Amino acid sequence: MHNSTLPTAPGRHLSHSAGFWVVACAYAALSAFGTAPTPLWPIYQQADRFGALWVTVAFAIMVVGIVVSLVFLGHLSDRLGRRRIIAPALFAALAASYVLIASTSLAALLAGRLLTGLGIGLMAASATAYLADLDRQARPHVAVPKLPGLVAAGASLGGLALGPVIAGALAEWLPDPLRLPYVVLGLIVLICLAFVLVTPETVDLAAAPPTVAPRTNLRPGQQRVFTGAALLGFAAFGATGVFSSVGALVIRDDLGIHDVFVGGMATFAVFGASAAAQLVLSRLGPQQLVVLGSACYLVGLAATAVSIADPSLALFLIAAAATGAGAGMLFKTGLSHSAESAVPASRAGVLSVFFVVAYLGMGLPSVAFGLAVGRFGSTATIIAVSVVLAALAIAGAALVSNRPSPPARRS
Repeated sequence: MHNSTLPTAPGRHLSHSAGFWVVACAYAALSAFGTAPTPLWPIYQQADRFGALWVTVAFAIMVVGIVVSLVFLGHLSDRLGRRRIIAPALFAALAASYVLIASTSLAALLAGRLLTGLGIGLMAASATAYLADLDRQARPHVAVPKLPGLVAAGASLGGLALGPVIAGALAEWLPDPLRLPYVVLGLIVLICLAFVLVTPETVDLAAAPPTVAPRTNLRPGQQRVFTGAALLGFAAFGATGVFSSVGALVIRDDLGIHDVFVGGMATFAVFGASAAAQLVLSRLGPQQLVVLGSACYLVGLAATAVSIADPSLALFLIAAAATGAGAGMLFKTGLSHSAESAVPASRAGVLSVFFVVAYLGMGLPSVAFGLAVGRFGSTATIIAVSVVLAALAIAGAALVSNRPSPPARRS
């Protein structure tokens, strides 16, 4: 239960307004930590002599951590408090930074990625709710606040976009490329943690309900809509996951560019465009978003295959941006339809299922790419993965487009 009159000790806590931006920065910092290794994959390969498959496994194991955290731990902030879940999420990132700084071995990389995933899962499930709580208490006069949702999307996707830029710049122009990025990002996470610890709690712990498994009840006739929404989430995260896991390898091996900073540009383009599309086109309705998003997504995937078959860095980055923009619109559509398809009392549980499916999409196509690329080559593999993802996106779009009209409601 949330209470706008929860007491805070003077001088010991930030204001709710300041705390709102602290949580947003912490969310962005942890997201950046998650994609920081993207431009470093080729360096890891050379240092430990492992192939593209292990790169995708290292990426996918973070997704495993995210899914485990979302399923078993994410809902605990309703009972234990937002701050008591977000602080451990940041501690997990600090532990990951220590592991990654202490050793550059494959085993350390896998352990660090798993810890990172656990932290991101805790943060994703709790930070969005924390931002809404803090904004409600800072601006109680706003009847239908849009700021928390926009800031949550910007913090998550913006952080994912900035991670490879920061790590790539540090690795390209400063020494010790496999350790220094984690030192810098670890310090940023540590600073965020210090401020989170003095951010006011928004959950009344005395009145919090007992921990129960999240319910996943859908409104009558909405099973098809939710299935379509989940397919959109899987397809959207599938494309961004492929660019994040193997984009730097494609730039090095297929495009012949060995600049570490440039290696991170594909991930920056896909997540940056995804964030920008959601923010800039936030006024479009779901039907418009799914049509425009599907078009951008399909064009981007096709251009990606062309850019690898006839190597072109410019076209590859444009394709990444187009795919990311389309993925952002499809994800936003899927998320809104998932929320609408749920019985109000089960909304958190239904959204948890949606996020689990989406994050599985981030991992499974990347592993499939790693398994196939050594045998079939990058061009054939990206075409095959793109065809599957495009089919899932089209199927999801068709299912949500034919949904029953929801009851009219005020915005």
